[in-house]
Amino acid sequence: MTSIIKNRILIFGSNGMLGQRLTERYQKDDNIELYCSSFEEESFIQNVNYKKVDLADKKQIKSLINEFYPDIIINAAAYTAVDKSEEEKELAWAINADAPGKISKYANAIDAKLIHISTDYVFDGSNGPYDEKEVPNPVNYYGRSKLAGENAIKANLCKHAILRTNVLYGPAKYGKMDFVKWVVSSLRDGKSIRIVEDQINNPTYIDDLVQGILKVIEFEKEGIYNVSGKEFLDRYNFTLRIAEFFNLDKSKIEPITTSELNQLAKRPLKSGLITLKAETEFGFKPLQIEDTFQLMKKELNL
Repeated sequence: MTSIIKNRILIFGSNGMLGQRLTERYQKDDNIELYCSSFEEESFIQNVNYKKVDLADKKQIKSLINEFYPDIIINAAAYTAVDKSEEEKELAWAINADAPGKISKYANAIDAKLIHISTDYVFDGSNGPYDEKEVPNPVNYYGRSKLAGENAIKANLCKHAILRTNVLYGPAKYGKMDFVKWVVSSLRDGKSIRIVEDQINNPTYIDDLVQGILKVIEFEKEGIYNVSGKEFLDRYNFTLRIAEFFNLDKSKIEPITTSELNQLAKRPLKSGLITLKAETEFGFKPLQIEDTFQLMKKELNL
């Protein structure tokens, strides 16, 4: 009787929004041997092999990769605090730039493939949406650190796929609230919320991104792919769609401009990602926005 060879998958950032969904997905797959890691002491998802890893410490990265010897590494970890990145530059660079470089170096040494998650913030937002051939031009430190991470991976010549995405939302059960849950919670509590009407993206449902990662692995794709939502709209109109679906008071939503927020980091305004390459090459099919809300409502009892 022949034994089944299992794929060994290592997830960095398994306690994040995306990491949780990936962990739950692979936990159910008998053909996957899974190892998870994040910065917290324990895994948010129970009954998984887990180790705390500080991505600012290259020795911890090397030790875990060599210990588990994965076939595939998914780097779902990032320092995503855009404004704080302007002040905590050293930490943002360590997590977003140096760590992907180290992961890809050690991945290359054992012939593992790296799936790395990046962002539309590598672009300046002057003339989006963007396809994979557009030349990056980040306007803030977060974007610069993420672009540096992409470049470090390419320089190390490991097998890799870089998936760019934006405005991630969905039913992760632990950690901070995503945008949709924050809007629903705020409006149900009777709070007024101020939402920018001059930032355009295509918000990405978390399970669509998981689908993209699974397909990249299944079809053994390499290179850069945009994996994002189906519809392009500004953040204010996205919020109105949330309020309408969940029967909430839209009069509590005040449209403002990005400049009114006086944020430390500049934001790309006309952004978003064209997903035609992913749709064509591996059949990526993002859901309609209201369909994603229905799934969130059912899973989280919103």
